[in-house]
Amino acid sequence: MTTAAEQPSVLFVCVHNAGRSQMAAAFLTHLAGDRVQVRSAGSAPAATVNPAVVEAMAEVGIDVSAEVPKVLTTEAVQASDVVITMGCGDTCPVFPGKRYLDWELRDPAGQGVDAVRPIRDEIEERIRGLIAEIAPAGRA
Repeated sequence: MTTAAEQPSVLFVCVHNAGRSQMAAAFLTHLAGDRVQVRSAGSAPAATVNPAVVEAMAEVGIDVSAEVPKVLTTEAVQASDVVITMGCGDTCPVFPGKRYLDWELRDPAGQGVDAVRPIRDEIEERIRGLIAEIAPAGRA
């Protein structure tokens, strides 16, 4: 566990880095601000963020339209305290001393905004729980 003086870092990983991990990173950044360092990546990144994800996030006041899917690197994993996978399978490198969580979430790829909304809402709920655990409000 990190001390109050340290900023925890979280890496969200999914296959395309175009949906679930982008929503999770955006919610964590939006809700925790500078209390947490946030990264996201994909094992096989898409060219762009899913347009239905962009629309669903805009509905809750978060703009992810400028985000670009990024490739998962060993360095990103090593630099993170918590690694949260969302269906990246065995492609995510594992290092001792890191905390790994696997969030089973439906994949929004190829889905319309109506199908993305419940995924978005579940991710927001999980992010709020994560913040309460690793970076509660009032912590330096």
